[in-house]
Amino acid sequence: MTCKFPVLRFLLVGSLLSGCQDHRITTPVQPNLTTLATGLVGLIGVETDASGRIFVTEQGTGKNDGRVSEVTPDGVVHPVITGLYSFTRPDNELDATDHLLVANGMLYVLNAKGLYTLNLATYKTGNAPIPAASLTPENIQKFVIDYTFTEDTGESHLYNMTLGPDGALYFADAAANAIIRRSASGQLSVVTAVLGIANPNPAGPPPGPPFIQSVPTGIVYDGKQYAISTLLGFPFPAGKALIYRMDLTGKLTVFQQTFNSLVDIENDGNGNYLALEFGVFGPMGFTPKTGRLLRAKGTSSDVLLDKLNMPTDLKVADSHTAYLTSMGDGTLLKITF
Repeated sequence: MTCKFPVLRFLLVGSLLSGCQDHRITTPVQPNLTTLATGLVGLIGVETDASGRIFVTEQGTGKNDGRVSEVTPDGVVHPVITGLYSFTRPDNELDATDHLLVANGMLYVLNAKGLYTLNLATYKTGNAPIPAASLTPENIQKFVIDYTFTEDTGESHLYNMTLGPDGALYFADAAANAIIRRSASGQLSVVTAVLGIANPNPAGPPPGPPFIQSVPTGIVYDGKQYAISTLLGFPFPAGKALIYRMDLTGKLTVFQQTFNSLVDIENDGNGNYLALEFGVFGPMGFTPKTGRLLRAKGTSSDVLLDKLNMPTDLKVADSHTAYLTSMGDGTLLKITF
């Protein structure tokens, strides 16, 4: 089966970095975790722009009520784009809005209808919300579905993205299980397929397929290469999810395989990665408050935060501040250190 996201089909101590070396922290400090905003519905992504504005994505309830919002430092939520496609599938999962990215003054938003783009120079805090119907999404999914993969799922779910050194956007497709490239001029190509693993215990419990798909959920460029976080499909075996590295030619190598259902990855500034786990899969599905944030070091990991309730995204804003989304609680958390 294809494990789609985001509903998941069946501080920090040390250094943090969001892509720039001046965000490195060299002195261990005790983090302070506070709730910045509540009541967010189907919260998935968090991103900041160059001025420090905070943007989040919400899936909504399946009634075309997804949105992108700005959260101001006082915790007030200002809708930016409203009425984004949000549809409840027959299996009760949502096709809706996923992650977002700020790059070169543009806000990029991934939705089941495609890639939305908003020039942030046209947006001021408190402006009237922009109806999604007034924007035209770029249908990258059609290109992916039409492409013939060796292991072809016939589906596309653009879940996360990053900006490459070549000015292209690189997407983690969580249904095609592949990395997709969109050049600065809009040309699309497939970089690589993301490999799965042999089921370590096909007899169970619970019994499962002989081969488990490895679903890419996050991608980040560290100045030399890309890192890709993955979430394994059913039966979601604990401690087996992988972080891959991908070189500039698209070649994959395993960086570390010790994780539970990874949903995001960031650079830590020292050549390692901050890896976000959604949770542990149990008899009733994913168990609440089993999410973790770890520093992945290749052969071992440090637990930085635990007992997180179904977290989905981490954004390191600067050398003293990070933001974390909790889909389980519908809250945006602020981490200061």
